[in-house]
Amino acid sequence: MTIPSTSTPIRLAAADRMATLKRHSEELLSRCNEIDEHWDHGVFNRYRHPVLTAGHVPLEWRYDLDPVANPFLMERLGINAVFNAGALEWNGKIVLACRVEGYDRKSFFAIAESANGIDNFRFWDEPIDLPETGEPDTNVYDMRLTRHEDGWIYGLFCSERKDPAAPLHDTSSAVAQCGIVRTKDLKKWERLPDLQSPSAQQRNVVLHPEFVHGKYALYTRPQDSFIDAGKGGGIGWALCDSIEAASVSDETIIDGRVYHTIKEVKNGQGPAPIKTNRGWLHLAHGVRNTAAGLRYVLYLFLTDLAEPWRILHQPSGYFIAPVGSERVGDVSNVVFSNGWVLRDSGAVFIYYASSDTRLHVATTTIERLLDYVIHTPEDGLTTRASLEQRLELIRRNRALLGA
Repeated sequence: MTIPSTSTPIRLAAADRMATLKRHSEELLSRCNEIDEHWDHGVFNRYRHPVLTAGHVPLEWRYDLDPVANPFLMERLGINAVFNAGALEWNGKIVLACRVEGYDRKSFFAIAESANGIDNFRFWDEPIDLPETGEPDTNVYDMRLTRHEDGWIYGLFCSERKDPAAPLHDTSSAVAQCGIVRTKDLKKWERLPDLQSPSAQQRNVVLHPEFVHGKYALYTRPQDSFIDAGKGGGIGWALCDSIEAASVSDETIIDGRVYHTIKEVKNGQGPAPIKTNRGWLHLAHGVRNTAAGLRYVLYLFLTDLAEPWRILHQPSGYFIAPVGSERVGDVSNVVFSNGWVLRDSGAVFIYYASSDTRLHVATTTIERLLDYVIHTPEDGLTTRASLEQRLELIRRNRALLGA
């Protein structure tokens, strides 16, 4: 067997490939995104293209550009997916704290920025340099960003480690807890101790933007395992005295799982809620089982301004579900969101991932969302109740049309 030499022709071929890679990368990064005109139900706009994919990750994060060390210009550290991003408006632009997953299944966080929040997202020079605690994270994912009234920007994320109680042959059981970091500039991050709680698992923990009764408030998701949400399960509510040593002892379920609904198997808070004049607007995900596996969708609900744990309105069914190519990916039939932004104009940008593979944006307005969440009927929980809602709508419309 003859080993190829790193000759001049090989290096020239690699240089030609690099020129092509750069051209294709720039075409993707500068591509305009347009509203999908085939999708129109009056609540939000969908767009033709994802805002971020694995292809958006800078070439220098993936390829060793040293022609001596890598004469064939191979991708040394590949990227599998970009998805599940926290979101903020920052200096008049939109920034996303994305989950970036390598070929090795490990995820890291990286900031991508866009002037308009719809296209031309570009990653900052380097990923977030995330500090560790005394117990290293095997994997981290799904950071929620909250600009808190205490002056800090917090990032709450899932920190996953192998379950030390699992038998040797079990290489998949994990312990998942809430990791916490904070920053003032999105570049230098301070790692705080992980959230302490009595729950065996804590995924999808979100920090409320304001103090409640002088304490930090958290939306939790107490679980006994990844699929079984234990004693009822659902979105929890808890208060803690300090974020620097965050600990909760009591969690009250404020939005539980319900049989034969979109949140039958599990549900969890998405991003931090948006404060409106009608209440706190929440985006969450719900999961049900199908013959093809778990189906993740997004839904909305509204809680009281003074009592954010008390639900005022919750429309039936889902708000966003995967459609078309969104249904295909590493974990198919899934949409998930942990980031949205309310702009001064009243526009709302919702960043949602499809099938654990890519990231999309949906745009709407706060007026439309409040109209939707307040006036859409709630789930009647039975076929007859659902049918009566439908008949009432049909008959009222027939009367309006003079039919």
